Amino acid sequence: MKNLVYLNNFLKVLFLSLVVLLLFIHNLHSEIIKNIKISGNERITNETLLTFLPPLLDKEITDSEINSITKNLYETNFFKDVTIELKDDLLLINVVENPIIQNIVYNGIKSDSLLDFLTDGVNLKDRSSFVEIFAEQDIAIINDNLKRRGYFFATVVLKKENLGDNLVNLIFEIDLGKKAKIKKITFIGNKIYKDKKLRSIILSEEYKFWKFISGKKFLNEDLVNFDKQLLLNFYKNNGYYNALISSSFAKLLIDDEFELIFNVNAGDKIFFRNLNVELPINFDQNNFDKLNTTLERLKNEPYSINAIEKITQEIDKIALDEAYETIGIDVIENFDSNYLDLTFVIEETEKTFVKRINVFGNNVTRENVIRNQLEIDEGDFYNEILLNKSINNIKSLNFFKNVDSQIITDDTTNDKIVNISVEEKPTGEIGASAGVGTSGESFGFFVKENNFLGKGLNLSSDVTLSTESIKGSLSVKNPNFNDTDKSVYASLETTEIDRLTDFGYKTNRTGFSYGTDFEFLDDLNFGIGNKNFYQKIETDSTASALQQKQEGDYWDSFINLDFTYDKRNQKFKTTDGFRNFYSIELPVISETNTLSNIYDYRFFTELYENNITSFSFFAKTSNSISGDDIKLTERNYLPSSKLRGFQSGKIGPKDGNDFVGGNYVSSININSTLPQFFEENQNIDFSIFLDAGNVWGIDYDSSIDESNKIRSAAGLGVDWFTPIGPLNFSLSQPISKADTDKTESFRFNLGTSF
Repeated sequence: MKNLVYLNNFLKVLFLSLVVLLLFIHNLHSEIIKNIKISGNERITNETLLTFLPPLLDKEITDSEINSITKNLYETNFFKDVTIELKDDLLLINVVENPIIQNIVYNGIKSDSLLDFLTDGVNLKDRSSFVEIFAEQDIAIINDNLKRRGYFFATVVLKKENLGDNLVNLIFEIDLGKKAKIKKITFIGNKIYKDKKLRSIILSEEYKFWKFISGKKFLNEDLVNFDKQLLLNFYKNNGYYNALISSSFAKLLIDDEFELIFNVNAGDKIFFRNLNVELPINFDQNNFDKLNTTLERLKNEPYSINAIEKITQEIDKIALDEAYETIGIDVIENFDSNYLDLTFVIEETEKTFVKRINVFGNNVTRENVIRNQLEIDEGDFYNEILLNKSINNIKSLNFFKNVDSQIITDDTTNDKIVNISVEEKPTGEIGASAGVGTSGESFGFFVKENNFLGKGLNLSSDVTLSTESIKGSLSVKNPNFNDTDKSVYASLETTEIDRLTDFGYKTNRTGFSYGTDFEFLDDLNFGIGNKNFYQKIETDSTASALQQKQEGDYWDSFINLDFTYDKRNQKFKTTDGFRNFYSIELPVISETNTLSNIYDYRFFTELYENNITSFSFFAKTSNSISGDDIKLTERNYLPSSKLRGFQSGKIGPKDGNDFVGGNYVSSININSTLPQFFEENQNIDFSIFLDAGNVWGIDYDSSIDESNKIRSAAGLGVDWFTPIGPLNFSLSQPISKADTDKTESFRFNLGTSF
């Protein structure tokens, strides 16, 4: 018992000793500041420096607080060195100021646009403080930006020029070196599709010495990342839900040439199975009947992100039509082997308003162009579905490399502030192409700009030269005129066809057109426009009587009406669905009063794994509503792609030795790919086809045989990606023909771009 008393007393003494010791240590490292002395500052005044500090006079200060003050002064970037010492009640602050940058010079870059790109994101600016760590970061940023533009062999050296008075000039010496060329593009892994197919999806292309215009032949990190996204979208649109483009890398081959390698893991093909919608109990089920029909049609179809987007669009439309202003969608996924069950849970959300929408990062694109894509506006109820659709609309403009959104909730009202950040990217393109084949040679040049002057205008110009013709055009299109969701276009064009040597006539046609088109109903677009042309026809003594009769100058004006019903799963590389197109051209001012009709129907389906089968029907008629003879240039020819097995333009009515075309043309085409042929060859695709067509009708001379006979041919088609460019050829066997037709068992076309 006595021992316990001693132990208790000992612990009390020990505790009191520790308290006294702690108080002594605190007093040792804590003083009340009565005065502050600052030294070493030349440019920064004492008053300014003190604003960086908390109130200190008549306050106690500890070592940890001194460390915090030191850190704060460094973070101003004004000082190279900071030391703080406490002597009794005096706080001594000694600083060494960073130099001021008088000018920053970038040597070795002649292009202003390239310089702006390379210096995007750098820290150091004119008249700012020189901070060593920022300089190192800027060198790294410039090097990264150089690689993004394909300059993998560039060097960046920073030189500092002392000017006195703590002023410096910075000189970045940039040697671009050679641009990294893509010598070869390879796809590895479980890729399912051939390299030729995948190569047509991406934008990067292999370097060839004649590609002197295209910039896509150089290794570009931004473009490669975009290629990865294009590949991923392609796989996900074809049923490969779990597809991964796990990596892409460039392997140096020789000198400045790289092999660009995409590592693909397609995974298993996934099919939709049960797709359902769960609605709040107060929602009218009848409003969602059309959606349920859409979901039922997708059952057992391959998974597609386009299909998911159509479902969400249908829900958006119902929400707007039925005034469900504040709803959200939660998608529940359930996998069973290769099947995917989806449940779209629609629920009402809290009713809050959109207080403000801010747009950041649009240095080129005007803000109204971006805001025109918004489905939600300031003052509206906040709707997550419409916000997501707005972001997708902005992305679909294809003006921006990145589009991000951030939602901030107002603490007072619970309303939403939407911040949209975009990152601009180049939207222009310049290129040239050449082709040679059994139908002749051609050369083309084009310039495109999809965001002209930052107004969202599409501007394009092209020139095409072939064996007997020259064609050129300049067009501009506003896809959202005056925020009406209607596109407006205008174009100038000219065409010259010279057949004086062979057939004794030459035509020159120059004119302009303008019009509008818009979505009239779901998937149904309507367009109306006006075309005006001045045409001159010249002939010589070798021309036929009709051709000589039509020699002279003409002015024609037409109203054209277009209807397009498009139910394809995707516009590029279509694998399923159909498209209907009908156009009528009505004469307004015309000597011949020619009325033309065009109908084009195309259907796509997949008969078995990786197969694409298509069926198409095409018809065109041209007749004078006043009983006159239509002009030579208004007569119709069947495009060579719609009737293989026959020479282009060498079927139908003949006037002497000249095939003059007909008042009517029509064709039916069936094409089916053969993916099992040469599966190991990555650059060749095979297909079989059956073509049938007709060109008939003569309005100007009843003595000429109108040649009303079905022509048909079957054969094998080959698409081969050669080192020069895409080569396609066909082997055809005519089945039926007219005696005057000129057949063509073998046809090839070889094209390339520059």
